[in-house]
Amino acid sequence: MITMNKVSKHYGAFQVLTDCTTHVAKGEVVVVCGPSGSGKSTLIKCVNGLEPFQSGEVTVNGISVGDPRTDLPKLRAHVGMVFQNFELFPHMTIVDNLTVAQVKVLGRDPAEAQDKGMALLDRVGLKVQALKYPGQLSGGQQQRVAIARALAMDPICMLFDEPTSALDPEMINEVLDVMSELAQEGMTMMCVTHEMGFAKRVASRVIFMDQGRIVEDDSKDAFFANPRSDRAQQFLAKILQH
Repeated sequence: MITMNKVSKHYGAFQVLTDCTTHVAKGEVVVVCGPSGSGKSTLIKCVNGLEPFQSGEVTVNGISVGDPRTDLPKLRAHVGMVFQNFELFPHMTIVDNLTVAQVKVLGRDPAEAQDKGMALLDRVGLKVQALKYPGQLSGGQQQRVAIARALAMDPICMLFDEPTSALDPEMINEVLDVMSELAQEGMTMMCVTHEMGFAKRVASRVIFMDQGRIVEDDSKDAFFANPRSDRAQQFLAKILQH
């Protein structure tokens, strides 16, 4: 579903990604972890072209992201993206947040889009909040709305960029539970997260990054049982003791 081959990116003289190569098969859940500033968020933003890259190749479902002829808005419409800070439209009701892109981008009938939006709100446990505005919801509820909004576009895969890092601790599980359900249903997912419990429970593979490089790309069991690099061992020792 997703392939990355020798992807490199820099801002001026600062190298953000160096020769990053990996793949995500259909139905796989790949967790991307590593210390702050290691290039995790930049890596997944290269998948849908939100971050341009200088060399290498990224393909999604056989479509080359870096090809100037590729219709990136059309591709992004089918690659769900959930950000750290929700990115909901504050002046629209919750259900309108879920319907506007369906109508304007996919050309769906407004009534059909609303029905789909309400069904997805029900799925994430927020149907009763449909006529409220984002500012009236908790952070965890807003993030669940953001996930539902991404699903409304019938994505072929989902990208999550630290979806729980802006949440209060008691709200984290309600978001991870929705993500876990998606994984169990076979959604192809690439998730940047520090939630190692989620990774242990749901991931097919774990990618560990440091200083813009993919240091480890291994099965979940192998990564947690015996990380090969010293850097990954240090990272896990710190993060798993909390």
